[in-house]
Amino acid sequence: MIKASTHRDISSEPLDVATKAPDKAANLDLPPQESLLRRIGKHPVLMHYNRLIALVVLANLAFLGFAATSNPGGLSSVLDLSTLSNLVLAHFALAILIRQQYVINLLFWLATRAPTSWPLSIRWILGKVYHFGGLHVGGAVVGTVWLAFLVRALVFHVTNGLPGVSIGTVTLTYALLLVLILMVIMALPPIRAHFHNRFEVTHRFGGWTALLLWWAQSVMFINDQRGVLPLGDAVLASPSFWVLGIVTVSIILPWLRLRKVSVRIEKPSSHVVLARFNHGVTPFAGSSTTISRNPLIEWHSFANVPAPGEDGFRLTISRAGDWTGALINDVPEKVWVKGIPTAGVGNIDMLFKRVVWVATGSGIGPTLPHLLAKTAPAHLVWSTRSPRKTYGDALVDEILTAEPNALIWDTDTHGRPDLVKLAYEAYKSFDAEAVIVIANKKLTWQVVYGMESRGIPAYGAIWDS
Repeated sequence: MIKASTHRDISSEPLDVATKAPDKAANLDLPPQESLLRRIGKHPVLMHYNRLIALVVLANLAFLGFAATSNPGGLSSVLDLSTLSNLVLAHFALAILIRQQYVINLLFWLATRAPTSWPLSIRWILGKVYHFGGLHVGGAVVGTVWLAFLVRALVFHVTNGLPGVSIGTVTLTYALLLVLILMVIMALPPIRAHFHNRFEVTHRFGGWTALLLWWAQSVMFINDQRGVLPLGDAVLASPSFWVLGIVTVSIILPWLRLRKVSVRIEKPSSHVVLARFNHGVTPFAGSSTTISRNPLIEWHSFANVPAPGEDGFRLTISRAGDWTGALINDVPEKVWVKGIPTAGVGNIDMLFKRVVWVATGSGIGPTLPHLLAKTAPAHLVWSTRSPRKTYGDALVDEILTAEPNALIWDTDTHGRPDLVKLAYEAYKSFDAEAVIVIANKKLTWQVVYGMESRGIPAYGAIWDS
């Protein structure tokens, strides 16, 4: 572990560091976990992301139960073709709009308006705002189920010679269902993890295909159902036209800001690069930017690191796969960017009076902007291999200048630490209210659960983007 010494002139040379034996953290006795009943809700399986998925499902089951019991004709009298179509529309509108960058920024803005004087229990829940992706998954999956019911109802009408449904509408709806089922399958966590590039391509091109099919199917369905109304009037009177219009604008907006921009790459080691941008955008601390070398195939999101008082920003990119490895090995002069800086999990730090940041490796990237901007009183615990050799003296000195008491654990010297114990020690010594973890999935969930099962608010990425 290294800590900054404040007795040297940092303007002329790297900050001095003093080694501190890791035994204190290693021998720390963690407090017992809460009772099984209290901590079961803190398990990753029951995290708020999954609760929101369950909420969408339960809301639909409640609707079905109410419809079945409150209407003499039962479900069949309620779930007519128009109702089924609107249910599909509503759920996919929810799934798409909740992922829109402006909506995400609004959600974070609303959640972080709560003052730190509010009870910690309320702020603890508000800090889970970044789990909104559960609404995306719930809306998409349940919407696909409703679409299957709509297909069944349309086929029933056609095979029984009932009016108001054409073969064209059935064909387009079937095609839309198949595309969406493929997207749902590719998004299943095990498949997504092993075939991420295929998932991304399927999601992008499948999404665009689904949108075109959805427009064609909606217009044809409106034409089938319009009766004596002129088609134009029927389209304008249909909620699907307006909702689809909003959804389409939402999808197009980020692409309207697509541009190829210059990037200046600094390579402190073969493991990491610092990418510097200055193309007229200075993002806020806690936001992210997506970049690509082929905008139709693959996008990657990285935390923005703006420097207070300076234009532009940096991205810290570590070797973590084929794409990042290729970028480090073959440094580009320009990359593609799109959309706007989008809020991420770190923004919830302003809900708390004092925060402990726990980062591993390149997790320092999303952490550093908060330390620089001082968005909340913070203490840093950073576990990484050979910090100066890997990330360079300039970055390490910048970290130590922003947080002189930072605890930097050199894994090459001391081995891998018990991050749960380190996080708890820092939480107690800093008198913090919350812990924010930026690490890989296994460590993040381990530390988050290790804290929350002991009654300590903790937050970390959930890998749902």
